[in-house]
Amino acid sequence: MRIVVLDGSTLNPGDLSWNHLEQLGEVKFYNRTAPEEICERADGAEAILVNKLGISAKTIEALQDLRYIGVTATGFNMVDIDAAARRRIPVCNVPTYGTRSVAQMVFAHILEFTQNVGHHDRTVRDEGRWAVCPDFCYWDYPMIELDGLTMGIVGLGRIGMTTARLALAFGMQVSAYDPYAQSASEEIRMVNLNQLFEQSDIISLHCPLTPDNEKLVNTERLSLMKSTAFLVNTSRGPLVDSEALAAALNSGQIAGAGLDVLEQEPPPKQHPLYTANNCRITPHISWATRSARERLLQTAVSNFAAFQQGQLQNVVNGIDSV
Repeated sequence: MRIVVLDGSTLNPGDLSWNHLEQLGEVKFYNRTAPEEICERADGAEAILVNKLGISAKTIEALQDLRYIGVTATGFNMVDIDAAARRRIPVCNVPTYGTRSVAQMVFAHILEFTQNVGHHDRTVRDEGRWAVCPDFCYWDYPMIELDGLTMGIVGLGRIGMTTARLALAFGMQVSAYDPYAQSASEEIRMVNLNQLFEQSDIISLHCPLTPDNEKLVNTERLSLMKSTAFLVNTSRGPLVDSEALAAALNSGQIAGAGLDVLEQEPPPKQHPLYTANNCRITPHISWATRSARERLLQTAVSNFAAFQQGQLQNVVNGIDSV
């Protein structure tokens, strides 16, 4: 089979091997593909693998040989899954590869707020302040202990539960909101959304993006938060109203925000959160540990191998047979 990987560089910038995929067919690799190049590069392909490249209904109709679409990510909103279903083309994603890595990034942001390691390292090495300090130590921000604080988790799926367990290991109290889940632990208290925003010292978002929860974090909900509270979003950028969050940070309504995702990626150069007070932004990298990417690649290949054998796994568009 002819397989085309259209945007492989984010998944594999060179530290992983595509060997197992190459054993399944004739593979053509592209690090990046512009939207206008898709049809030319994928012409004649029976299978395509995409990460964030948009695959529209028009593109699906144009690729007459196409039989399989593999998404090398969990999110699949960039593919018109209904158009694929009409042609009986399965769309398969990778749902579980990054759970621990994303939860780890949540606490990377949290610990940066509570300890300010990066800032103090710069004052020691770049500014030389420790060398001339009249005391044996100094700190520029309040040092915050997590033990006893309340972590509020919106969305109690795999990543939310893993984040909750890490919070419990730090001695935190954990509250959660999830309209589709019951508490899986006596240590997790289920609350409504307003209670979670009112009572939490740190709020971490772990829910999929739907039409109902777009801009879930808005002016009204930010106004419920404690002035000492922090918001962390490693889930989906459009869950947060960026303008409202920037206003809340700049006014001191909340203490800080750690974001690994924004509503547009890459974001514009003049994004309002770039200059917001106490806002830390990482470029959508919580998923990108080598271990997580290796699991992602293995599952993407496994999905395609199953398809070749007449089976399907991790299908997101309702196709149940090939």
